Amino acid sequence: MCGIAGIVNFNGNVEVPLLKKMRDTVKHRGPDGEGIWVSDCKRIGLAHRRLSIIDLSSNGNQPMLDSMNEFVIVFNGEIYNYLELKKQLINKGHIFNSSSDTEVVLNAYRQWGTNCLEKFNGMFAFALYDTTKNIIFMARDRAGEKPLFYGNFDKRFYFASELKAIMADQRFNKRINKKALDCYLAFGYVPGDLCILENINKLPPAHSLVYDISKDRIKIWKYWELPNYKNNSTSINSIEYLEELERLLIDAVKRQLISDVPLGLLLSGGIDSSLITAIASRSVNRVKTFTITFPGFSEFDESKDAALIANHFSTDHMELECPEISVDLLSKLARQFDEPMADSSMFPTYLVTKLVRDYCTVGIGGDGGDELFGGYHHYNRLLWTEKNLKYLPKSFKLILSKISNSFFPLGMKGRIWLQSLKYDLKSELPLIASNFDVATRKMLMQDYDYENYVAEGIRNLSIPTCDELLQRATRTDFINYLPEDILVKVDRASMLNSLEMRAPFLDYRLIEFAFRDVPSNFKTTTSNRKIILKRLAKKLLPEKVDLTRKQGFAIPLNHWLKKGEWLDYFSDTLLDTNNSIFNKKFIESLFKGQKLGYHNSERLFSLVLFEHWRREYSVEM
Repeated sequence: MCGIAGIVNFNGNVEVPLLKKMRDTVKHRGPDGEGIWVSDCKRIGLAHRRLSIIDLSSNGNQPMLDSMNEFVIVFNGEIYNYLELKKQLINKGHIFNSSSDTEVVLNAYRQWGTNCLEKFNGMFAFALYDTTKNIIFMARDRAGEKPLFYGNFDKRFYFASELKAIMADQRFNKRINKKALDCYLAFGYVPGDLCILENINKLPPAHSLVYDISKDRIKIWKYWELPNYKNNSTSINSIEYLEELERLLIDAVKRQLISDVPLGLLLSGGIDSSLITAIASRSVNRVKTFTITFPGFSEFDESKDAALIANHFSTDHMELECPEISVDLLSKLARQFDEPMADSSMFPTYLVTKLVRDYCTVGIGGDGGDELFGGYHHYNRLLWTEKNLKYLPKSFKLILSKISNSFFPLGMKGRIWLQSLKYDLKSELPLIASNFDVATRKMLMQDYDYENYVAEGIRNLSIPTCDELLQRATRTDFINYLPEDILVKVDRASMLNSLEMRAPFLDYRLIEFAFRDVPSNFKTTTSNRKIILKRLAKKLLPEKVDLTRKQGFAIPLNHWLKKGEWLDYFSDTLLDTNNSIFNKKFIESLFKGQKLGYHNSERLFSLVLFEHWRREYSVEM
């Protein structure tokens, strides 16, 4: 895993000190090596920080040139099928000077051009400069595991793994993109190609970009998308689905176990990580597994469930005790999450990866299982609502929805679900995980001339057209919540600790199987979730494992905001008359509701994180 950056300068030569500064801003992504490449014309510069995983020799250093010195690449990620591709390319006459997957990408581009993306099975973000065409070719993996920001302004083209690398240029005017801010307040993240700062974009997952330097022109296209749902539950029996799932997962795990550095599994004892452990133990004798305990909070303790799995499969298991979580860590994470993302589980994610990094350079987790196979609680609720309330008159449901806005305070249990009754579940999808709806965003921002209430419209454009409600819900979460919350959290937290995290469930073949082939009733019903994964678990896991357990990776934020340093810290940040941008009366109502037992802790967290980020980077409204 690595950090990449680059500049194309039309005003003159690339400023090498700036390029180095951008590179070293993301040093945490690659502490093992560094590199700079500048074109003969001096106007194009690429930079790289290396975390050595495959081919630890200097032959794997970057920026890397191909054997004919026509292409140069900076690459972040892993290509899990690189050995097969390398054999194909050798048979076609290509020459290799290293055993790294980066060189496979270079030669794949020479052989197939931009269509090479269709060949890659992996997680990646890269930029490749083609000197023969004078273009920069950039791409991001299908699920969005690896990040890539870019901007074209002031006669310069910039790109980087993290936004802070572009902000390293002191001339960059750091102003809030108000559409992106509206999305952040609504969802807790900034979706799609939007970026929290003006003049910057994110390259979305499964997209590629060609920047024509001669014409100063950008072309972006989507090279992969989720397949259509076959809805063929009557044509194949459940055993065949189960066998195909097992076959695909075995191959995905086997590929992701390849590493030239120590590797371990993050084992919670839940279905996803336990299945990965069961399969990995077939390939690796006494594979390393890690479980984290949180002293003083037994409700977050997964050690018994994890120990059951570890003992059954004879793994080299370690229980790591998480240190006390200090509120002071928030400032550090606000800097690292340089496009703010409001998920308080970034705290345990950071601390877990910090502890594991003492023993491994690569970790494997279970991310993606919930989106692919229907693991979230709100899927049950949506299906229950569709089944049991479909005969209620639409006018009555609209009245209930309006009542929730008027009589249910923000954070009160049931408010969001009552609001969702206004949606037609045959074609629409309620926004269940909303931090602030339009009405509350208006109150929150009423001290500003702010009319960019666009978040719901932006989300609606991303909802796929599907007849089945569950397909609509899981696909929308895969497109939005997974890449913008879960994968951002894992990438930024783990890379701050220079730990590469892999996710076998996000092998694109598993993704396609889950969304194209697996019938919805094999995923989730009104009373059950992850049905097909549970069937596989019954086959592979010990009988005593609890298949009903669903425990999110969380901190007791509600408890901490009752009194003490966390409450003081949040209050001082948000009620600072001189610095906070949010309406004080509305903030006070959130704290009051929290005292009364309403669930506003994540909302308050999103605002505190944003304020610390804005002040840390001196961002203007």
